[in-house]
Amino acid sequence: MNGTCELTVLPQAPLLQPSWDYIRRRQEFLLSPYLPACMAFLGHLFLCAPFFVLDVLGRRWSVLNRYRISVNSENPVSFSRWFECILRIFWNYLTCILPATALLHKFRTPNLPVLAPTCAQVLWEIAVCLLLFDAFFFFWHMSMHRVSWLYHRVHRTHHQNQDTFALVAQDASWAELLSLQMLALSSAALARCHPLSEILFHLLNTWLAAEDHSGYDLPWALHRLLPMFGGAPFHQLHHQKFRGNYAPYFKHWDWLFGTYLAEEVRKTRRN
Repeated sequence: MNGTCELTVLPQAPLLQPSWDYIRRRQEFLLSPYLPACMAFLGHLFLCAPFFVLDVLGRRWSVLNRYRISVNSENPVSFSRWFECILRIFWNYLTCILPATALLHKFRTPNLPVLAPTCAQVLWEIAVCLLLFDAFFFFWHMSMHRVSWLYHRVHRTHHQNQDTFALVAQDASWAELLSLQMLALSSAALARCHPLSEILFHLLNTWLAAEDHSGYDLPWALHRLLPMFGGAPFHQLHHQKFRGNYAPYFKHWDWLFGTYLAEEVRKTRRN
C-alpha cells in the first residue's frame, strides 16, 4: 500500500491500525445486541450538548442570538422543551429502537477484519454512505409529505417543532425513527463499509442531523464551508413551510425535483 495515510510503526499497515486494534480488543462489548441503540441515543445527546450550551449562554449574552435563525419565535427554545424532547426520544428508544436493533443483531453477523481501512478508504466509504443516505432520505421524506396517510401516521410528530433545536433531529414517531435507522444501516451495507468506516459514518450522520436541526447559522457550520450542503437554514425553512427542502444534507435532489426553496432560504438567513 502506498500513500501518506498509511504510515505507521508496522510496515504496510494503515495509519488507523492502532485505533482499530484497540476497538477489536473490546470485541465482546462491541457485539452486544444492545450496544447500537444505546450508543445511538447517548451519541445523539453528546453531539447535541454544544447547542444546548449555546441556548443556555444565549440567555445571558444576547450577542449569541445573532446566529439564531428564528429569534422572535412564538414558542422559543426553553429548558422544558429540551427536557420533554429527551423524554420522548428516550421512550421511543426504550420501547422500539432497542428491541428492534437487538432483534436485527441476531440476524446480522458482524465481520471484524484484522486490518484497518486506509484513510482514503474511510473517506470514500463515508462519502458514499452520505450520498446514499441523502438519496434514500429525500425520497422517503418527500413521500411522507405527499402521502397523507404517511404524514399523519409517521411524520407529523416530527413537525410539532416549527422552530427547531438540536434534539429535534430524533424527535419523531417510533416508526419514523426506526425507518431512519434502517436507511442508515442500509446505506452502510450497500457501500460495503469497513466496520470502522460505518462507525464514523453513523457518528457523522448524527452530528449533521443535530447541526441541521440546531436552529443556528454558525460561521463555521459545514454549509458555510461546502456550498453543496443545505445546513440549518435550509432545514429550518422546511419546518416552517412544511414543504420543500426534503433532502437532509445535500441540495441536488431538491434542485432536480424542483423542491428547493432557494429565495426563501436567503430571506430566512437575513432575518
